[in-house]
Formats: sequence, C-alpha cells, structure tokens
Amino acid sequence: MSVTSSGSMPVLYLSHGAPPLLDDSRWIDELQKWRNRLPTPESILVISAHWESNPISVSSSGSVPLVYDFWGFEERFYQLKYPAPGSASLGASLDRLLAQAHQPVDHDEPRGLDHGAWVPLMVMFPEATIPVMQLSLPTLEPAQLLALGRTLAPLRDEGVLIVGSGFFTHNLRQLRWDAGPDADPPSWSREFDEWGANALAAGEVGQLLDFAHAAPAAAIAHPRTEHFAPLFVTLGAGGDDPIVNEVEGFWFGMAKRSISMGA
Repeated sequence: MSVTSSGSMPVLYLSHGAPPLLDDSRWIDELQKWRNRLPTPESILVISAHWESNPISVSSSGSVPLVYDFWGFEERFYQLKYPAPGSASLGASLDRLLAQAHQPVDHDEPRGLDHGAWVPLMVMFPEATIPVMQLSLPTLEPAQLLALGRTLAPLRDEGVLIVGSGFFTHNLRQLRWDAGPDADPPSWSREFDEWGANALAAGEVGQLLDFAHAAPAAAIAHPRTEHFAPLFVTLGAGGDDPIVNEVEGFWFGMAKRSISMGA
C-alpha cells in the first residue's frame, strides 16, 4: 500500500507488549491485520515509554544493536534481532522541526531501539528494511507532549509513520501473571479502558489530557504515567484526523487498546 489519499501518513498509538507478545498468536494476528491496513512508510519514528530524556534525545541515525531493556525472560528473547537501518534524512528533519520549536536536542548516537519499538515492529514490519529512529519523552506532562506531537506532524507529509508506543493500562504489580494472558482483567483496568475508549470515540482530548483526575482508577491503572504518555504525542501529531480503534481487549489484565489517526 502507498500513502493515504491526502498524501499524509497516519499516526499510531499502540500497546507494545513485552517480548512474550511474540508468543501470543491472537495479538500477533491483530497487529498483522492492522499492518495490512496501513500504507507503507518511508521511515518510522517511535516515541516509546521506555526512553525518557530531557533535553529531548534522538537515537542513532545508523544501524546499532537493540536495547534489551527487560529482565527475567527466557534467554531466547535476548537473542532476537531487528536490523532496521536508521535514517539520516529523518534525523535532519527532526533537527529542523525541533529547532523551529526552540526545542534543544541531544543526539544519542550509540542508542539503539528499545523493546517498545522493536517488539511490535518485528510483528508489523518483520522485513526490517524500513528505517527506524526513536525520539525520547522529554516530559510526562500531557499538554507538553501534545505540543510535541504537533511539532512532529509535518513528518507525516514526508512519509514518516509516527508511532507512540506504550500500554493503555500498565500496573505490573497489580497483575496475576499466573492467570495467563487471556484472564479476565481486574476492575481498575477494565474501568480505565472503558473510560478511555469513550473519550477517544468522542474526541474528548481535554478529558484525556486530564486523565489523572478524570478517569476512574487512574492512579492504579498508571501508578507512573510513562506508558500512557506516548498517546499524547500521537494525538498532537494526528491533529483533527478521526480516531480509529485498531486493537482492543486485554493481555495479562492490561488493556491493549491501540489507535490510528488519519488511516
């Protein structure tokens, strides 16, 4: 598929999953079907919950080893590879846009892709031929991240797929891992997810920005908000484009709701 009829790439927020996602046939099927509905990008920019840095940082524009930023999993997950190239042209575009927004930038050339990027990309773009770069979260403040997304929005016209990668609910300490990936979710996860689904469907960006006060069980669903934060970059980059739910349901009790804008 090529870019959309408007000439602009869509924007995504996806719940990325830990490496065992790669063993979950249902979720893999959902992500692959989603990929088949997407245009093919010139390059991909990921804003992951697993990289916070201020001043804002840009990952390597070349090909570097993956970041295996997880613990306690089977050894085979630490042997996985995703040799996607970087992109000097995307790096230059990022420099230009962030300079126009008076946003200081740090180039972290040794840094590769963390699992918030490479785990879902292994499923959705397994060929690993599309250039990929990451941008750090400079803050967890929703309004500032919305503004960052608006700054990045012109990349869509350059064929860049902007991906906010987090998890729609995320509280690892409250989960029953022994119950399995398809277990009924806890009430706090279901209630937060239902509230978020309704707010997204209504385009209530103000409510989403104020989720810490407006959403039920917000402090339990996100005891720290880094996994919800990439959503605001997506909403900013998506502008007035309609919000489409692409993936829903739960994985080990966490809401895996994922959206596109402009698809």
